[in-house]
Amino acid sequence: MHYVIEVAHCSMHFCGGKGCSNFSQNRMIMKSVIKYLITLCCVLFIQSLYAQSGPCKGKVIDGITKEPIAHASIQINNAKQGTYTNNKGEFEWPFNGTQQELLVSFIGYQPLTVLVNQQQSSLVIELQSSNNTMQEVVISANRDVARRSQAPVAINTLTAKTIQDTRPITADQVLNKVSGVYMVNLGNEQHSMSIRQPMTTKSLFLYLEDGIPIRTTGLFNHNALLEMNMAAVRNIEVIKGPSSSLYGSEAIGGVVNFITLAPTALPSLKLSVQGNDIGYKRADVQTGFTSGKWGVSVNGYYADKRNSYIEYSDFHKEIVSARIDYRFSEKTMLTNSITWMDYYSDMPGGIDSTRFANRSFSNPQTFTYRKVRSLRYRSTLNHVWNDRSKSSVSLLYRDNSIGQNPAYAVKDDYRRQGNGWVGKKDLAHGEINDASFNSYVLIAQHKQQFGWKDAAIIGGISADISPSTYRADYIRIKKDSVSGKYLGYESKDSVLTHYRSNINNYAAFLNMELSPVEKLRIVASLRYDLFQYKFDNYLKPSAFSGSPDTTNHFSAVSPKIGFTYNFSRSIGVYANYSQGFVPPQVTEMYKGVKVPNLDPSVFYNYEAGGWISLLKGKLSADLSIYYLDGTNEVVSVKLDDGSTENRNAGKTLHKGIEMGINANPVKDISFRFSGAYSRHEFTSFNEKGVKYDGNEMNGAPNWIYNTEVWYRPSYVKGLRVGVEWQHLGSYWLDPVNTVKYPGFNVVHLRAGYLWKGYEVWVNAINLGDSYYAYTASKSSFGYSYNPAEPRNINVGLSCDFGQFFKK
Repeated sequence: MHYVIEVAHCSMHFCGGKGCSNFSQNRMIMKSVIKYLITLCCVLFIQSLYAQSGPCKGKVIDGITKEPIAHASIQINNAKQGTYTNNKGEFEWPFNGTQQELLVSFIGYQPLTVLVNQQQSSLVIELQSSNNTMQEVVISANRDVARRSQAPVAINTLTAKTIQDTRPITADQVLNKVSGVYMVNLGNEQHSMSIRQPMTTKSLFLYLEDGIPIRTTGLFNHNALLEMNMAAVRNIEVIKGPSSSLYGSEAIGGVVNFITLAPTALPSLKLSVQGNDIGYKRADVQTGFTSGKWGVSVNGYYADKRNSYIEYSDFHKEIVSARIDYRFSEKTMLTNSITWMDYYSDMPGGIDSTRFANRSFSNPQTFTYRKVRSLRYRSTLNHVWNDRSKSSVSLLYRDNSIGQNPAYAVKDDYRRQGNGWVGKKDLAHGEINDASFNSYVLIAQHKQQFGWKDAAIIGGISADISPSTYRADYIRIKKDSVSGKYLGYESKDSVLTHYRSNINNYAAFLNMELSPVEKLRIVASLRYDLFQYKFDNYLKPSAFSGSPDTTNHFSAVSPKIGFTYNFSRSIGVYANYSQGFVPPQVTEMYKGVKVPNLDPSVFYNYEAGGWISLLKGKLSADLSIYYLDGTNEVVSVKLDDGSTENRNAGKTLHKGIEMGINANPVKDISFRFSGAYSRHEFTSFNEKGVKYDGNEMNGAPNWIYNTEVWYRPSYVKGLRVGVEWQHLGSYWLDPVNTVKYPGFNVVHLRAGYLWKGYEVWVNAINLGDSYYAYTASKSSFGYSYNPAEPRNINVGLSCDFGQFFKK
């Protein structure tokens, strides 16, 4: 806007000649002064008008995480005028008049109307997550931001709001809210998992951090999520079913993607402390800011547990993540992040049937432990070429070691042999082992959109070079034959296993989408993986130490095709066919194996589902049905000479139905139901000479559901009270199907109060003090139970010092 002001030139002078009187001189001077003052007033008035019509500036941020929200819509109410926020969440809009109403909105958030007047030089607008989950934005479905309604997969998002309301100590306390998911709590953040599979420690699940696997292929660890920094997590996405066509191996039962916090738009510093009455204590720090082209975020926590309800079950964990963003321009940004963790835990193991029946939490293990040290560094360069084209390149480095004196390796010398018993009652055998690896990873990805049929292609390549080592040393254990406690051990100069393996994984992937007709979206993806395992045995090959030095190659092609059809913005259906694969793990290929000769296990998945949103978002539901056929699964086959050998000889079948319901029947109350019915069967399974054909798989409950109700009274702003009910149905303890565990029901009560930047919460876990086991099993060594925590009260307090930085 430009203003042109023509000002008459005024000449002020005094003449001293004839015909010029003092009066006339003064008159001329006064006229000149008056003209000058009038001109000056006009200029100042016009400038004041321009100041009142100056730009309205502001930032739109997430109300919980304080991260900027890019591409949020800013509209003037009742006018066809508006703008969008930039990548920093900033916007600028010419201001006209004394006040205006701005409607601020973004997918997945509740729209907000803001009244703006000329006295406000800068706005900070905080959006809150929406309760309607049908139109959420998801990232994991096709490796890029997409509408949930255009993703032909069963995918659920645990939002920042859900995580804050729950205030979880461990990841299972939020993940188990997802239909069909049961993350088994094995104590001290250790776990196993069940997603479209039985509760298992097998490599059938893929865990990601910002879309990149936490661990490398072939070295799966069922405790991988203890390496996650929950203080740095913004939200969690769970894809159920095979996703190998995009993410590669191990993505069979499901993919869990932890999306981390970005630097906050405003300076932020959150400190919190919490603890419960069974020995757990924790302190968190979350901080971040953005200044010019730089953005910084640092998050971490220290957790410690002593003298808990189970003997010898102490642990501590310290973990910190740092992220630095540098924005070269609106189109180019470099992100560097690093996570470091040091973890130690006693390893109590499960308790036997006698202790479980007597509710005895004494622990026979007095010295077993697990130590984990991990470092992950990632550097990602993102560039937007134009509105239809963008690329990213990521470099990743991992340094990981797990040292153990494992309870599962402790075996009594006194054992049954034939019709009698042999060995010493005061002697047991065990091992101390260490597994370490480094990874050097490159991932390059490009997305190209087209004007024809709203088509888009995402393609990329990846390379993962991961050398690893493993060593196990024998220890001789002294046992008290009366109490059954393992009292101590002595190391012997005896190496059980010692090898090095190099795992190279090269892959290329392609995801294609288009809408041939309105409302229909077709998505197809394809991935090719090439593996090279190089094994060097430092010991003489044997049935225990492992195979001779060798190199193995194998490859896998993983397709997926599906569609979504949206009848309207509130009703849609989808279907897909996909394949997933699991390469042999290094331990399966080489440890205790004479001749390594395994192929990837392949799973074939057929799936359909849909979603609906009613009553203006007050009621929504989603449904999925799946049929998953597993082939070439690794089983241990008993040979004629009595030894065993791993072979691709197993087949299994997994089928089920999953449902989620969200409702807001009245303003102050919200309701959620997440449930699944499934059946997991051995189709063809002959392990060590025993056939399981037609049996249900052990550790596979038919029913899993989780229900939750929250009450947020409008007359007490910031207060929340929630009740959660978790049900796990009965399941077989052994693959022969001889004994069942009855399952359990457990209720949790949570309450919190948020006032300005201060929050206090109280969580009553296992409110009814139910006595049950997180998981139970039966083997040739007897029964094993992992007893759940008794009723415990967790109290926490946090302060967000970022409130003092707000303008």
